[in-house]
Amino acid sequence: MRKTVTEKILSKYIDDDFSKGEEVELQITHTLIQDSLGTMAMLQFEEMGVPWVKTEQSICFIDHNMLQSDNKNMDDHKYLQSAATKYGLYLSRAGNGICHQVFLERFAVPGKTLLGGDSHTPSAGGAGMFAIGSGGLDVAAVMAGEKYTFKVPEVMGVELTGSLKPGVSAKDVILEALRRIGVKGAVDKVLEYHGHGVKSLSVPERSTITNMGTETGATSSIFPSDEVTRKFLAMQGREKDWVKLQRDPDSLYDESIHIDLSSIVPMIAQPHSPGNVTELSKIEGMKVDQVCIGSCTNSSLKDLKTVAGILKGKKIPENLSLTISPGSRQVLLHLLEQGDLSTMVAAGSRILECACGPCIGMGQAPSTGAVSLRTFNRNFKGRSGTLDDNVYLVSPETAAASAITGVITDPTKLKDLPTIEMPDRFIIDDSLIVSPKQIHVEVVRGPNIKPLPSFNPIKTRLSGSILIKLGDNISTDDIIAGGSRILPLRSNIPEISKYVFESQDPEFWKRAKERDGGIILAGHNYGQGSSREHAALAPKYLGVRAVIAKSYARIHHSNLVNFGIVPLIISADDYTNVSQDDILMISLGDFSNIEATNSTKNMTIALSHNLSEADVSILKVGGKLPFIKSSLE
Repeated sequence: MRKTVTEKILSKYIDDDFSKGEEVELQITHTLIQDSLGTMAMLQFEEMGVPWVKTEQSICFIDHNMLQSDNKNMDDHKYLQSAATKYGLYLSRAGNGICHQVFLERFAVPGKTLLGGDSHTPSAGGAGMFAIGSGGLDVAAVMAGEKYTFKVPEVMGVELTGSLKPGVSAKDVILEALRRIGVKGAVDKVLEYHGHGVKSLSVPERSTITNMGTETGATSSIFPSDEVTRKFLAMQGREKDWVKLQRDPDSLYDESIHIDLSSIVPMIAQPHSPGNVTELSKIEGMKVDQVCIGSCTNSSLKDLKTVAGILKGKKIPENLSLTISPGSRQVLLHLLEQGDLSTMVAAGSRILECACGPCIGMGQAPSTGAVSLRTFNRNFKGRSGTLDDNVYLVSPETAAASAITGVITDPTKLKDLPTIEMPDRFIIDDSLIVSPKQIHVEVVRGPNIKPLPSFNPIKTRLSGSILIKLGDNISTDDIIAGGSRILPLRSNIPEISKYVFESQDPEFWKRAKERDGGIILAGHNYGQGSSREHAALAPKYLGVRAVIAKSYARIHHSNLVNFGIVPLIISADDYTNVSQDDILMISLGDFSNIEATNSTKNMTIALSHNLSEADVSILKVGGKLPFIKSSLE
């Protein structure tokens, strides 16, 4: 059988034969956590009682909760470093860079598998890894020796031909793909890139594309491992990690699309969705108040050298703010060595640390009603920290060109687009990566780290009121926001639960507590966006027993199961007929014929689900943590 790149990797790490749509157990070689989800993931790992991680490599990154306005974040960082040392994880310290950029540089291995507690983990697909984002509990289970259970995805072939024109970048490619596919068009699919155009893209450019493939709902995105990959790893001093990995000639994809790189023009995602994409030319000339360049999508050395080249000899307008966040310490060292950092500073840029920063709402919230151009991957309403924000997603080229003019500007129209020369070898300094040591370590726990909530077996009959009725495309940002107020509470579930649905209904948490929990009702694509498991864990703490939605985003559906919240599916007609405050009694039975009685409106509703047998088993014992603990005993 001729195989795609995806099928070759899955065949190696799945023990038995498999077919598309079948639930299987996948062996994971690498894991990734970061300090936003990582503290909770490590607490969960400790609960499992395993003395040392069982993967080939597990890495913890400190890159999200970097604003140390009080003790909370620094306490969590000390906990993570001590726990990583005790249990066998590598730790990338604060200042070393954004997890996906650093992982690509120092850890990515073509042909291996990666599970990460971050939705943009598929970034490593740019180097030929099969990389999946998930909740932290799934990662903790893999570190404890469990395989990752998931549904074998279909493979969508994305054929690339031609090459990009000057001023057009990989960001424009993935925005074009998003325009075609939409934010849920690739659910339960892998986007596999192939074709003659692939060789024209560097590994960091490929990583930009696989990073934002997450916004289509895809399980993963992947490029082949070729000579371009070999050269990148050689520049990192890691050529020994390279393997050639190509699809077999005439291997078949489940569906296919074609993108001619030479026809791509600058694109832009308008508020408030990464799928709200149009050609830049259609809104060119709009006044811009803020430009933020960076994030795991666009903070590579090539990206920032391009920005420096465009800014060289220019000054930003006096009414515009420009920030630049290098993706890694390696990138920053190169910018320093080659003078590009001085160029950006001279133009009026504010240089932020090597971290997620504004992308996760950690600083640089725009002013009221401002237009903010960002090279990030998400622009959900309020994610920036300003509730009435107007965030547009663009390429580094567009961001830099617009920063000079003060209005949205097509970079292909610039007269002096720079030619970028990359170094023959990257600067390698791993002094901020702490390697695991088999020594006795006392784990440091700050006062903000609270015990995990209990997970009790679910009942066959669930009752409660509809606590809130929501529309389509509710993101995990909508459920539990990021930002400097809330991120420091990630290890304190009682406190963070007070912010559930804050942007939708600030009284939600009080109502949930007063009613001893209840049920959430939502539309299509519930839980899109970040993998943050707190969007399930905090509602669980408030007593939410079930979510009823028209459809779910993949990672959030898994997180609901992991924390013992039953995810059920409702038809569009029945959704219309159910209101907030209605009282429902749900009869789960054996999960084959589920009915809900709406006692408020004296009606019966048929519900369905897409739970696997494993999901049902996990739910019955109250969640994945008690399920794993029982299997390890």
